[in-house]
Amino acid sequence: MKIRILCVAGARPNFMKLAPLVAALDRDPDFLPFIVHTGQHYDDQMSGQFFRDLGMPAPKCNLNVGSGSQAQQTAEIMKRFEPVVLEERPDAVLVVGDVNSTMACALVGKKLQIRVIHVEAGLRSFDREMPEEINRVVTDAVSDLLLVTEESGCRNLMAEGVPPDRVFLVGNLMIDSLRAHMNSAKESDVLSRLGLKSRAYGLVTLHRPSNVDQPGHLAEIMETLAIIADELPLYLPIHPRTRARLGEHKITVHPHIVLTEPLGYFDFLWLMSNSSAVLTDSGGIQEETTALGIPCLTLRDNTERPATIEEGTNILAGTRKASILDAWRQLQQNPKRGRIPKYWDGGASARCVEVLRTYFASGGAAR
Repeated sequence: MKIRILCVAGARPNFMKLAPLVAALDRDPDFLPFIVHTGQHYDDQMSGQFFRDLGMPAPKCNLNVGSGSQAQQTAEIMKRFEPVVLEERPDAVLVVGDVNSTMACALVGKKLQIRVIHVEAGLRSFDREMPEEINRVVTDAVSDLLLVTEESGCRNLMAEGVPPDRVFLVGNLMIDSLRAHMNSAKESDVLSRLGLKSRAYGLVTLHRPSNVDQPGHLAEIMETLAIIADELPLYLPIHPRTRARLGEHKITVHPHIVLTEPLGYFDFLWLMSNSSAVLTDSGGIQEETTALGIPCLTLRDNTERPATIEEGTNILAGTRKASILDAWRQLQQNPKRGRIPKYWDGGASARCVEVLRTYFASGGAAR
């Protein structure tokens, strides 16, 4: 009898982490993985294109939750996910990352006495004002098996009292996807479409509510980016949330900051790979730039991924004009050259499968 793993996909970062793991489980005769898409990211540019680029199988069902407040979206996911679990009765619910879908589906699985596996467990920003931090802490608290991307995650879970035999350092699935698809990304024509030359531009992503939902704060960030854009043209594939806020608050965009529509995985990966620097508030992009050796300024006051700073190419730039410009000058004067953290080698999915095999061979108990 195959071990049935219900894999939860909710938002773009989930897709990149799930793709190599679902493929590895699907190749293994002991496992039967299937995907449930919550619909947290739901339009074609934010969801469908990524599924196609990553070669992911179609979801077994789509909950079509859509957007809403933190509470509304979380509650709706739980309400729609419960009947799916009751009908499918999987051996485990596997969740990845830190989005609302991750926490909501972990809670449903646990309440229904289904084993819960959290991939990317243990990351902590220690900032409880971040919705993602709440999602991480709650998900880890109810999970039976915790698969960790970097060594800080193991330390955090030990400090929180999680038994060591439930915690496994497996590496970074995001990097598995990056390595697996780099050759396909090289076929992208995104540079020619945008009229760009390698290393002649910077790349920006901006979507975090703390950065874009307050008009004064968003205006300050855009003003700061304008100063940088006078030195290095910036390209911003714009998140729907950010585009809406710029329009609502009538914030002017500097002519050297070029807004594009959200990009597919291959286009974005190739654009990032050829950039001179990346400025972002995304967690996953901190990891990808470290793997690619691209200098990164993180537009946040904290990060749950300290390996990208301690070992990688990331600099924590803060969110205010003075701190961002200080970090930018530091980057210009002394470009950061990092190294690849342990197990960010393209083999994380294989290590995950081996941990799962051992776990279920022991009856779904800890080692």
